[in-house]
Amino acid sequence: MFILVVSLTLILSSCGGLRYSQVNPNAKDFHPETIGILPVDVGAYGEARGVVDQIFAGILVDKGWFSDVASPERMKSLMVYNPDVRKAVVDCLTKLQTVNFSDPELTREIGEKYKIDAFLVINVDFWNYTTEGEDKVAKVGFAVKLVEAKTGRIMWEAGHHEVEDYWLIKPDLADLADNVAGTMIESMPH
Repeated sequence: MFILVVSLTLILSSCGGLRYSQVNPNAKDFHPETIGILPVDVGAYGEARGVVDQIFAGILVDKGWFSDVASPERMKSLMVYNPDVRKAVVDCLTKLQTVNFSDPELTREIGEKYKIDAFLVINVDFWNYTTEGEDKVAKVGFAVKLVEAKTGRIMWEAGHHEVEDYWLIKPDLADLADNVAGTMIESMPH
């Protein structure tokens, strides 16, 4: 009986919200009709390239919260053919990553070019198989920022990851990523 109570307590304590989430106080009045997803920064996890883009775009489309979801592929295609758009996106992301500043002029330009009210900036924090102590684990995690295009305000930022133990058969990282992304999107203001 004692073991059952301890096990249930551990299981329930591991459930719940995101590992990190911060909502801008103005988010209560923030209800974008259209949203875009900038191409995901996979960092050192090249095998996540394209997969994470599709997962987040698919979840947002399935939610039906927005009249339009500009996928990372659609956003990339405009950047390829329009050097001004590419420069605005690169400069915006550079400022966000280096000095944590969301430049309103750049975000407004991105919003106008893509006809979106907000956009997501997604970074892959984990996408690997590793060991933790004696356990072999699959680990997937993301950091996400929701930016209001018109003002440049970061309306929400969150970080979350999940770890799944395995013995012989490795879990599919894309399936784990779908769980992580779904949990994150559920907490996103919209």
